[in-house]
Amino acid sequence: MEKTENQATSNGPNYRGIKAMPFVIGNETFEKLGTIGTSSNLLVYLTSVFNLKSITATNIINVFNGTCNFGTLLGAFLSDTYFGRYKTLGFASVSSFSGMLVLTLTAAISKLHPPQCGSGGEEAGRCFGPTPWQMAFLFSGFGLLVVGASGIRPCNLPFGADQFNPNTESGKRGISSFFNWYYCTYTFAVMISLTTIVYVQSNVSWSLGLAIPTILMFLSCAVFFAGTRIYVKVIPMGSPLTSISQVIVAAFKKRQVELPKQPWISLFNHVPSNSINSRIAYTKQFRFLNKAAVITSNDSIKADGSTADPWKLCSIQQVEEVKCVVRLIPMWAVGLIYYVSVVQQQNYAVFQALQSDRRLGKSNFHIPAASYIIFAMLAITIWLPIYDRILVPWLGRLTGKEDGLTLLQKVGIGLIISVFALLISGFIEDRRRIIALTEPTLGSVPGKGSSYLSSFFSSMIHRTTEWLGDDLNKGRLDYFYYLIAALEMFNFVYFLICAQWYKYKGSDSNPGEMTLEMNHNNQHEQIPAV
Repeated sequence: MEKTENQATSNGPNYRGIKAMPFVIGNETFEKLGTIGTSSNLLVYLTSVFNLKSITATNIINVFNGTCNFGTLLGAFLSDTYFGRYKTLGFASVSSFSGMLVLTLTAAISKLHPPQCGSGGEEAGRCFGPTPWQMAFLFSGFGLLVVGASGIRPCNLPFGADQFNPNTESGKRGISSFFNWYYCTYTFAVMISLTTIVYVQSNVSWSLGLAIPTILMFLSCAVFFAGTRIYVKVIPMGSPLTSISQVIVAAFKKRQVELPKQPWISLFNHVPSNSINSRIAYTKQFRFLNKAAVITSNDSIKADGSTADPWKLCSIQQVEEVKCVVRLIPMWAVGLIYYVSVVQQQNYAVFQALQSDRRLGKSNFHIPAASYIIFAMLAITIWLPIYDRILVPWLGRLTGKEDGLTLLQKVGIGLIISVFALLISGFIEDRRRIIALTEPTLGSVPGKGSSYLSSFFSSMIHRTTEWLGDDLNKGRLDYFYYLIAALEMFNFVYFLICAQWYKYKGSDSNPGEMTLEMNHNNQHEQIPAV
């Protein structure tokens, strides 16, 4: 059992479970409303208030999202190694609130953003960009939001699960209920943010529209800290990244050491008594890493069977865990290209909407451009029950598998669907552009129209072609979609190659695995204890 700060008895923490739920769920609901309400319409904000070109705004958002994604690795490491989830979440929440406050000020104070295009006496009709210090103030807000996301994203779900005892039936039910509530509130936050908050931002006032999520984020912080006394706070026990580094370093130090002929018997296999990780079968892939578990005369083992220096000797279980990570790297690369298509479709859908007829029927009500992303959420909401209740049982009967399809088959089908989605997006953009050019009175808004790879890709296309102009009616966004579709096809072929090579955990087990389990407790007797 993991160590905690909130101890009721010597046997374990004082789990409050349901009593902590209102604070955790309330905090996460307000946090999602705040962050999604702020970030969902940033593209339009940068082009309409800061007068940035569409390609510049797109790249800023891509870099911002990419930094948030990579920042979660650092946030998770600091949380697991030094601060714990409670302190990380508290600091990150305050940082997110500060970042939202900075963005709100850029909209509310006229000196913090450039004048509106076409305003200003003799300069009427001209469009001025932001000054360097205005951009610096804006980027400081983005920086605070990155810090907030880096701490909140990796800790939110685990911290909520920490409040329940995983060893009791009521605790397991509580964790399941918590996850259900979490995703329910997430969907609710997305719906509200992409409709109500986006409408206020686009049609009422940017300062008010950004102030609303800022206030909600303040409420998130208040609710979170209000439950401080009843939270179970898990003490940081070390990051998985440290274990991975130890295996790599130990294997490199022993690169000259020969591997034993029967590694499942000879390799060091101490498993701590308090380990909560499942046992992983020995595999033959990446045998170089096995050298980290080879016992030499220079290695020392403690009386409890653990290694005296984990940077020189690692258990075979640690090695197999690293192998699992290495096997995932090629699949992770598949996801990079796939994510490019997702990001580009979301970003340019907003610009396409800006240059389209967004009237609802024959009324004068215009659907906010950023609200068009909600249709993807609605599609997921409709499709998931159909897939889970109808398609999966049917595929299960057809294939004999409980889930109907293997994980790799699901990924492959998803990649193919993404190709068709891009082809359809290109076709729709071609029709939209033709209508806009033949009927110019309908939606012409000149000047308004992972993630590092998306920004790089957009920049390269913009520099070498005229497909991604500020005015989409003069560009060829459809060609851009077709190009990404072609890349996705190459990505699919690469995935098929990786899928042939990939092995599921435990699929390459050795008959000696039972012997390994029987002997690991006695291995520390072979070397003098320290």
